[in-house]
Amino acid sequence: MFTLALLQEHEAAGGTGLMSIQINLMFWTLLIFLLLFWILKRYAFPVILSSVEAREKALEEAIDAAKRDRDEAARLLADQQAQIEGARGESQKIIAEARAIAEKLRADTLEKTRQEQQEMLARARRDLAAEHEKAIAQLRREAVDLAIAGASKVVEENLDSDKNRKIVETFLASLAAESAKPKAESR
Repeated sequence: MFTLALLQEHEAAGGTGLMSIQINLMFWTLLIFLLLFWILKRYAFPVILSSVEAREKALEEAIDAAKRDRDEAARLLADQQAQIEGARGESQKIIAEARAIAEKLRADTLEKTRQEQQEMLARARRDLAAEHEKAIAQLRREAVDLAIAGASKVVEENLDSDKNRKIVETFLASLAAESAKPKAESR
């Protein structure tokens, strides 16, 4: 009811309301719209569309470039990791070889030192035995000379020195044999 009263009041005022149809206004509005649409289509839309397409193309290129860069970075990372693993394996191999070489050198050095030590000991024993024999021979000569000198003083006559020397050497050899017997028995 309230609406009907408003509508009647509006018609009484001249009928130019929102709900009334005015052909003249409608024609000019449509004409201005079509003209504006044609101007926009002719001049503005191609520029706007080309900008949008260029922007779209630039974005697609940037996305493609980013994908290529990402793929390249992933490939480079994989290559780097493979190189690192290869270097790690190579370094482990070198370290193992160095340890083996060092161990071999150590063993060779120890063996060489042992051989040299044995040779030095054998040489020292030979030298000691030779010196011992020389010392014993020297002591025997001196003992023979002393015994002959002592015997010639006791007897007070000049005895044959070659004959006396043989007697004393035989005596000393028998003494040496007797002194060697207790050493052999104690061993």
